[in-house]
Amino acid sequence: MLTAIEKIKQFLKSEEGVTAIEYALIAALVAAAIIGGVSLLGGNVSKEFSSIAGVV
Repeated sequence: MLTAIEKIKQFLKSEEGVTAIEYALIAALVAAAIIGGVSLLGGNVSKEFSSIAGVV
C-alpha cells in the first residue's frame, strides 16, 4: 500500500494532468480570441446587413 507521501510524489511525477491543463488553457485562449473577434466584427456586420436591407 502506498503512503501519502509516495502518492504525492507519484502525482507530481505524472505528466498526464499537466498536459490536460495545457490543452485547457489553449482552448480557453482560442475561445477568448474567437469571442473577441466576433464582438469586434459583429456590430459592423449588423450595420452592413441593415444597410443592404434598406436598399432592397
